[in-house]
Amino acid sequence: MRRVTPLESGALLETKLMEGSSGSSFPKHRASIESVLVVIAGRCIIRFSEVEHALEAGDSFVVPADDWHQITADSEFKAVHVMPKEIEFVFST
Repeated sequence: MRRVTPLESGALLETKLMEGSSGSSFPKHRASIESVLVVIAGRCIIRFSEVEHALEAGDSFVVPADDWHQITADSEFKAVHVMPKEIEFVFST
């Protein structure tokens, strides 16, 4: 299971709740602008072409712009994704 739910939207920023069951992966993608992922429960791994980062509840990570990456739940996890409203995503085919 993986799910993304819109939370709040302001003048410049918006937030989304990301939820995933253990082993589930979100689509590989890149974004036009950097954003911040804040893990609020469980663990996940964010993989880039050259490196991966293990994140757990309480961790935050600045996701750089224009870097292909994929997020995989290492255990059941929840995170809040904070991003500029003008962000654009490109998904891998």
